Amino acid sequence: MALRVDEAEQGTWTVLRVSGELDLVTAPRLRRQVHEAVAEGRRDLVLDLSGVQFCDSSGVGVLIAARRLMRSCQGRLRLILPARGALDGSHVNKVLAALGVRRLFEVYGDVGSAADDLAEPLSA
Repeated sequence: MALRVDEAEQGTWTVLRVSGELDLVTAPRLRRQVHEAVAEGRRDLVLDLSGVQFCDSSGVGVLIAARRLMRSCQGRLRLILPARGALDGSHVNKVLAALGVRRLFEVYGDVGSAADDLAEPLSA
């Protein structure tokens, strides 16, 4: 399955809605879109991963690199996993937890809460 990335704005946040498979073949596309957003001066980025059915270590690598990039430019990165992802586990949530990197990310259940500066992230 291919990777699809759609871009939208939610207040001051740029939202990249990712769906499909995030793997060795498709991960460079997401990396490129994150870099393009930063190059255009956007510093508040939400990656909506609720439509990702599969994520391998290459996909996780892109997420970690995106976190590092956003931190280096004093930006913010938030991830969206399904609202119950922290409870019953989306695929991406399970992969991040299994690799011990879930705690590195601010995770929200939906775009509305991710773009709300007063909302609290889901617990790891």
